[in-house]
Amino acid sequence: MPTYDYECQTCGHRFEARQSMKDPHLTDCPQTECAGPVKRLIGAGSGLIFKGSGFYITDYRSDSYKAAAKKDATSTTASSSASSTASS
Repeated sequence: MPTYDYECQTCGHRFEARQSMKDPHLTDCPQTECAGPVKRLIGAGSGLIFKGSGFYITDYRSDSYKAAAKKDATSTTASSSASSTASS
């Protein structure tokens, strides 16, 4: 559910409200002594952040695939270190 910022036109009180996109805009200030009209502010929103080793392709692989990939990576590393020793 998105969070919307509102500001009271009478007292200047700013607040946030979690609402569905289908919900109507709020109209009254939540301060008990005010109850003036509120205006929804335009916000930039938040960015989407992906954290971790990968997204979808590597996160949801089967255990057998991960084991085969690890074995392949180990054999590739061993062969590259052997070829670099031979060239020295």
